[in-house]
Amino acid sequence: MGSYIAKRLLLTIPLLIVISLITFLLINLSPLDPAVVVLQAQDVPQITDELIAQTNEALGFNQPFFVRYMDWMAAVVQFDFGYSYVSGESVWFLIGPALLNTLKLTLVSSVFIILLSIGLGVVCALKEGKLLDRSVRGVSFFLTAMPSYWLAAILIWYFSVKLDLLPTSGMDSYRSYILPVLVITVSYTGIYFRTVRSAMLSNMNEDYVLYARASGLSEQKVMLHILRNSLQVAVSIFCMAIPIVLGSTVVIENVFAWPGLGRLSVKSILSRDFPIIQAYVLILAVTFVVFNMLSDLINAALNPRLRKEI
Repeated sequence: MGSYIAKRLLLTIPLLIVISLITFLLINLSPLDPAVVVLQAQDVPQITDELIAQTNEALGFNQPFFVRYMDWMAAVVQFDFGYSYVSGESVWFLIGPALLNTLKLTLVSSVFIILLSIGLGVVCALKEGKLLDRSVRGVSFFLTAMPSYWLAAILIWYFSVKLDLLPTSGMDSYRSYILPVLVITVSYTGIYFRTVRSAMLSNMNEDYVLYARASGLSEQKVMLHILRNSLQVAVSIFCMAIPIVLGSTVVIENVFAWPGLGRLSVKSILSRDFPIIQAYVLILAVTFVVFNMLSDLINAALNPRLRKEI
């Protein structure tokens, strides 16, 4: 297992380098001179050639591309993403608290998504074709098809405006989590529970189930074996649930005025604050890579045959 982990880490390093290079290219994709972008973000009333030259010199934009990239990478590995073009504050000082708030929302939502997906998947598999199974799948299909911002608006209108039970925005207390977590959970549980249900149904028809019952194992133990083997199939999806939810909170955070990473990124895009945008894209990309590697490691731990594939 140790050699497998080492090989998997070595394969991840080139991917992270490519991701960092693409992220750094963001500032060069603008048709404007990077110095002009900085000056516009700072609302400079009159941009002159002399001012552009001074900005290029001060920020190192006149250096060769790979020199700037290596300097940027050397700073990033120390969690130094530069300074905001708009406020002049450290990007990490701005993005750190926002990232923490988004992680809180993501982790709470992911726990509910995983628990409900496993519970509904198992129940629907055991009641295959019956009214409960058809009803749960039908409701989940309807809720999953609803745009998250529309569902959020309906919940805000009913629970916050009409009943005055829950706050409409912010994160002042645990009550502030209820509506955004509910929207995220509803949006993704309908997708993931079908994977668990499908894996359960597939394993219930395997030969080992017949042999286990013929050997006299209790039905409870047989179902535990089925569930364990089914979760091996779903573990990759559940591992990727966290980065997927993390990247999809942009809409929810803006609807509920949640002071998180998604809301900060939208403000940065509108103001062309490239250092914050670069940090946001890089963090999301690295999160996807890390959790993808984690899912491979978990699968390899559960199934030793996978360790020979690298």
